[in-house]
Amino acid sequence: MREFIVEADGGSRGNPGPAGYGAVVRDAVTGATLLEAAEYLGVTTNNVAEYRGLLAGLHAARTLDPAAAVHVRMDSRLVVEQMSGRWQVKHPAMKPLALEARGVFPPDRVTYEWIPRAENKHADRLANEAMDAGARGERWSAKGPTAEPEAGAPGAGEPPLDAPGRQDPRGAGDQRTTARGWSAAPDLGAPATLVLLRHGETPLTPQKRFSGSGGTNPPLSEIGREQAHRVAEALAKRGTVQAVLASPLTRTRETAEIVAARLNLDVVVEEGLRETDFGAWEGLTFGEVRDRYPDDLNAWLADPAARPTGGGESFAETAVRIAATKDELVSAHAGRTVLLVTHVTPIKTFVRLALGAPPESLFRMELSAASLSAVAYYADGNASVRLFNDTSHLR
Repeated sequence: MREFIVEADGGSRGNPGPAGYGAVVRDAVTGATLLEAAEYLGVTTNNVAEYRGLLAGLHAARTLDPAAAVHVRMDSRLVVEQMSGRWQVKHPAMKPLALEARGVFPPDRVTYEWIPRAENKHADRLANEAMDAGARGERWSAKGPTAEPEAGAPGAGEPPLDAPGRQDPRGAGDQRTTARGWSAAPDLGAPATLVLLRHGETPLTPQKRFSGSGGTNPPLSEIGREQAHRVAEALAKRGTVQAVLASPLTRTRETAEIVAARLNLDVVVEEGLRETDFGAWEGLTFGEVRDRYPDDLNAWLADPAARPTGGGESFAETAVRIAATKDELVSAHAGRTVLLVTHVTPIKTFVRLALGAPPESLFRMELSAASLSAVAYYADGNASVRLFNDTSHLR
């Protein structure tokens, strides 16, 4: 088994204040530096920046070898103690970050060690370079900070789902990236573009009932099948989709099969794309859940780590699953356009992670049946949201 050392740090000039992180991955045997990562985060707290540095280091190590063992060294005693399980993670901004970090590698392959700041100079330097670049309106890169033009310079018009990015991929990153700007970024090559299709209507959809992966697994309604045919025609006209993947649930597989038949492609079932399990709330309306389980509902609305009544899946757990699925798909489909036929929560989570938005943003997105969204992922790990909740093909 290959072994890596990850050294990570984050800082905030003010708490909260302008912040950034740095991370370095080393070969545990030779000590050689294998990868560096750094990013300006905008305004946030020191602790959040440290967690973002940890995430960047873990994801970088996973890119090198997902089967490796990792030893993390940080000068943040808080992060080390929390990730080692000796201290609880209580702050709501840090809970989803800690949960995501635990899901990058199996827990038995990651160890944590606190080190003095003097032994963490490399990661600390990278974090400060990122903050300095951000203060100048620039973005950090491994070759040094590079200037970005002012936002708003490009002309209007919506690019195709798989068009090379006009919006800087660093303008909308996952949990690790939030710097903003515009750039053609020609050195990054063609992105992996994930086109996100919500399945067509089922009998439960018009009634706005919870319908996750733990319920009755309803099929498409007649309206839902018609919606699938319409989106199939729209995608056929674009002519850009090269593969079709679907959640294992009936409604997504039916939608995917209709679309794939029109595109002359096969459907590959991807378990990671399944909907959240809503436990005892499956089949109920929001009002019915509020009447029957008011305390559980309030906790769920306030905390992404809270589970629905009856042992369902929390939004934080869904985010870890989707982040891992995204990493696998982007690696497998670099430079390609792939259609993912999935559900409300997974699609919103793809978008949330790409934007670096907080978990509560899930409640502020509207996602219609048979709608299209799209996110492009670049070779440096950054993302660009291209489309959200497009239903023009249904009109």
